[in-house]
Amino acid sequence: MTTDLTAGSLQGDATVASPESRATAGGVALMLTGGLSNQVGAGLGAHAFAAIGPAAVVAVRQVVAATVLLAIARPQVRALRWTQWWPVLLLAVTVSTMNLTLYLAIDRIGLGLAVSLEFLGPLMVAMWASRRPVDLVFVVLAGAGVYILVWPNPSTDYLGVGLGLIAAAGWASYIVLNRVVGTRLPGLDGAALATTGATLIYLPVLVLAISSGQLTGSVLWFTIGAGVLASAVPYAVDLLALRRVPTGQFAIFTSFNPVWAALAGMVVLQQFLGFHEWLGIALISGTNIAIIKMSGRRG
Repeated sequence: MTTDLTAGSLQGDATVASPESRATAGGVALMLTGGLSNQVGAGLGAHAFAAIGPAAVVAVRQVVAATVLLAIARPQVRALRWTQWWPVLLLAVTVSTMNLTLYLAIDRIGLGLAVSLEFLGPLMVAMWASRRPVDLVFVVLAGAGVYILVWPNPSTDYLGVGLGLIAAAGWASYIVLNRVVGTRLPGLDGAALATTGATLIYLPVLVLAISSGQLTGSVLWFTIGAGVLASAVPYAVDLLALRRVPTGQFAIFTSFNPVWAALAGMVVLQQFLGFHEWLGIALISGTNIAIIKMSGRRG
């Protein structure tokens, strides 16, 4: 893991990366790719909020993701045992809640701020995995970054902030459950089945969106893009990455999503952040870098 890479570089006696180190590096690349894809997809989905609402965008997104993942994975449903089913079902509920609350938050407070709040989920998982007293300092720094980012004032949308925090709890649960699913089901079976379960949860919303007659043209394409980039790609990438890196490292690297979200918000949604928002993101990212360096010195 990171410890091996650091130790090897300090000792100077490892000229070739070990298979474990290469696997970890591959997992990190997968996580960063999935994070960027997720935020671009969320930005595309936001373009359809005015026409059909965040819940309908999530519904279409789940359909697209389930279709893609089922076609790739082709899970053997009849062969599954209850020990494999229960984490899949919990993951389906978690994904449904996480996506809806995040998209509702994006609709109210913007992509960069909503994802920055959601980031608290993976960071808390990283802290729990570490369980070192010194990590409390990082918690304080991250909290300060979020406070600066939100900058509470009379015009603050506290409902939007609250939705972002609920999404954070969902993301923390998603990380833990996805790791369990990844160890109990082969390939992408778990991701495909969990996404299908989330689709069934949103089926009534999807029916209403179709019957409204507004799910056409550019709105349809935006939601399809959200489904592919913000669901199918990240779910598959996360599942594969969690087989290569520990849960704590996964949470640390995925916490760079505020940066991806801010950039995607600028490019896709023309949402330009103020100085205090960039300062908050810089503090959050700096905290992440510090955690990564501390993790690299373990052993």
